Amino acid sequence: MQITTPQTLDITRRDALAGMLAAGIASIGMTGIAIANETTQSIHGDKTMTFFKTKSGVELFYKDWGPKSAQPIVFHHGWPLSSDDWDSQMLYFLDKGFRVIAHDRRGHGRSTQVDDGNDIDTYASDVAELTDALNLKDAVHIGHSTGGGEVARYVARAKNGRVAKAVLVSAIPPIMVKSASNPGGTPMEVFDGFRTALAGNRAQFYLDVASGPFYGFNRPGAKVLPGTIQNWWRQGMIGGAKAHYDCIKAFSETDQTEDLKAIKVPTLVMHGDDDQVVPIADAALLSVKLLQKGELKVYKGFPHGMLTVHADVLNPDILAFIKA
Repeated sequence: MQITTPQTLDITRRDALAGMLAAGIASIGMTGIAIANETTQSIHGDKTMTFFKTKSGVELFYKDWGPKSAQPIVFHHGWPLSSDDWDSQMLYFLDKGFRVIAHDRRGHGRSTQVDDGNDIDTYASDVAELTDALNLKDAVHIGHSTGGGEVARYVARAKNGRVAKAVLVSAIPPIMVKSASNPGGTPMEVFDGFRTALAGNRAQFYLDVASGPFYGFNRPGAKVLPGTIQNWWRQGMIGGAKAHYDCIKAFSETDQTEDLKAIKVPTLVMHGDDDQVVPIADAALLSVKLLQKGELKVYKGFPHGMLTVHADVLNPDILAFIKA
C-alpha cells in the first residue's frame, strides 16, 4: 500500500495550530485519582471526565451515555485513534434509546500512556474489566479495524449473558500479515514502513494516512474533508507514541482465527471493497467463513474509514442488525 497526500489538500498553518491547540486542551486533566477496579470522575472546570482503573493500574477514559436500563452498545476504536472516532454512532444510537459506551484503549486518547500491554490479549482483558465493573449485560460490541480484533477476542471469551451480538467494521481478523499460511496478506515490509514512519515523524505520518488511504481521499475525484483529516490527526497525536508503535505489531501479526471460531453470538461483518488499509479479501471474506453465525455486508467503493464518511449508510444497517 502506498501512502500519498492529495495535492488538493490545503491545510493552513492556522488550521494546524488549531488542531494542536485542540490536542492540548483535550490532554488537560488526563491525570485523575482512581481506586483500583472502580470508576472515578475527575472534574475540570465545567467538564466531567470519567475513568476506570484496571488491576494493572491503567486508567481508561470512557464515555457512558444514556439510560442505564437500556441495552448497551460498546464501541471499540481503531489505531491510533480514540473513542471520539465514534461520535456519529454514539449520537445516533443514543437518540434511538440505547445506552452507548466507548473507551480510549490503553496508550490511546486520554487513557494512561503505558509502555507495556499493547497487545490484543491485554486490550481485551481491559475491556472485560471495564464491562464487568459497569455490569453490562446483553451488550452489542462494535469494533472498527484494530477495535474489531479487540471485539473478536473479548466476545470469544466473554461470560455468558454479557454479549448479545457483535459487529466487525473494516476489522483486522483473522490476520493481516502475509505468510506461508496467509499468502493473501499484506507484506511485513509495509508494517515495517509504518514503524519507520511513526518513529521518524509521527505527526507527518498521521497526516499522510488520514489524507490518503484511510478515507480514500487519494482516489481520483474523491471529496476531501479537511476537518475529518484534522480530527484523525488530533486523535492520533493525543495518544502515546510507544503504544501506537507497539500496536502495529498487535494489529498486523495477531492470528485471531480461533477467536472467530469461538464466537457464538450473531456477528455482522461490514467491509468496503476499496479498503486500502485492511484489504477485504484477506479480512472480511475470510472472517465470515469462520464465524458460527456470521453475516457479511460489502460496501462497493467504500474506504477503511467508512464509519465516519459514510455513517449515514452504516448506522441504519447496524441498527437493523441489532433489532433483527
